[in-house]
Parts: sequence; structure tokens; C-alpha cells
Amino acid sequence: MADELIIGNRKFRSRFILGSGKFSLDITRTVMENGGAEIATFAVRRANAGGEENILDHIPKGLTILPNTSGARNAEEAVRIAMLARELGCGDMIKIEIIRDSRYLLPDNCETIKATRALADDGFIVMPYMMPDLSAARSMADAGAAAIMPLGSPIGSNKGLLTRDFIRILIDELDLPVIVDAGIGRPSQACEAMEMGCAAVMANTAIATAGNVPMMAKAFKLAIEAGRMAYLSKLGRVLNKGGEASSPLTGFLEDIK
Repeated sequence: MADELIIGNRKFRSRFILGSGKFSLDITRTVMENGGAEIATFAVRRANAGGEENILDHIPKGLTILPNTSGARNAEEAVRIAMLARELGCGDMIKIEIIRDSRYLLPDNCETIKATRALADDGFIVMPYMMPDLSAARSMADAGAAAIMPLGSPIGSNKGLLTRDFIRILIDELDLPVIVDAGIGRPSQACEAMEMGCAAVMANTAIATAGNVPMMAKAFKLAIEAGRMAYLSKLGRVLNKGGEASSPLTGFLEDIK
């Protein structure tokens, strides 16, 4: 049976969403192809329509582009950027990023809820980047979000799943796809997120800062696939005390006397 990632009215086979913000344009295509991603996100301000350095020219054909509202400081600015993205021909999928905190780059959940409602009402498939807070996530779902994208740790930090307990709550309580976005630093951390039940993982910095960028993109691809398979197969139980032999030992010594 097909195991598809469903976001709004779109279906995908890959559960790896690739950020492109830290890649040079000449390596963007190679990274996306090695990662096997079907969705790539980019800041609308990098889509210099008609210019010589246009990231849209470097994205492989058939790959779904997910513009984000990076740079927006409030809901009004995010909506304006989303409208511009649609005018540029980027489609109706949009990742909302609203950040007023210049030190830690943490998303503003309150403004994100406002933008989610406005854009969902206008027909966008909205994917809000957010602090993993259940009340805010429920408000975003009620506002029309197609998926929730909580951060694992501060953006660009590569610290991993520091918010794992809060992300697990979102997975347990929401009917929407939960996609970990920001902070994932290693393939093993991406695998852990998928084992928890996350619908997908987005990565950028961990790949862009690796020694071998294309190889790391492929490592993330395989880790995400492994984590998803582990989740679907249902992980084995954990013993709180003692151990248990993997092979039966009872009667063994008696049999050889």
C-alpha cells in the first residue's frame, strides 16, 4: 500500500523537504537530486524573476517549490510576500515564517495564526513554521493550516530535537501532518523524528555545512526513509528493569548433562 505524504490536496512519496537558503545556486540542483526530495523551500526574495541569479532556474523540473515568507515581521508582511510568490508563478503552497526576534530567530506564533487564517481563506495551502505549543498549533489548524512545522531547535543551530517532548504532544493531539523544521543537525536526528511519528523532516544547514554536501543530502534521504519504516513497523517494547535473553536458555544446561 502506498505510503504517501498528503499536504492539502497534494500527495508526495518523499518525506524529505529540502531547504535551499544556504546553498549556492550552482549546487542547488545536485543537492536536491541526491536528497530525493520532492519539495524544496526557498525565500521569495531569492526568486529574482527575470534576473541572472534566479533560484527558480536551478530547481529540477517536477519538484514542488515551497516559497516561504522569510523576512516577514508580522502577518501583514507575510501575506504580502505570499501574494508576490503566487504572482511569480510559485503556486499556492506557502510556508509561513514570521520572525521578530533577531537574536534567537524564534517564530511569532500569534502573528503566524493571523497569517494562516488570511492565506487559507484566500486558497493557499498553508504550512506555518512555529514554536511547538499545542494551543497555538490547534489555533493554526482551526485557521486552515494544511500542516504544522514546529522547530526542533533554533534555526541553523544543528542542535537536534531539543523540543522532542513538545513535538510528540503535537503528533499525539493533531490530525494534521507534523513536519519538523529547523535545528536538525544529523541524519540520526532526522531518523528519530520520523520514528516518533513526524510526517516529514526539513533540513538545510546540516547539509549545507557538511564536508560532502551531496553525500550528506543522500544520508538524510536514507535516514528519513529508515525512520518512517521503523515507525510503520511499530518499534519493539522497552524493558524498564533487567534484561531478557534473546534466545531461550531454560533447560539448556539440563539437556546437555
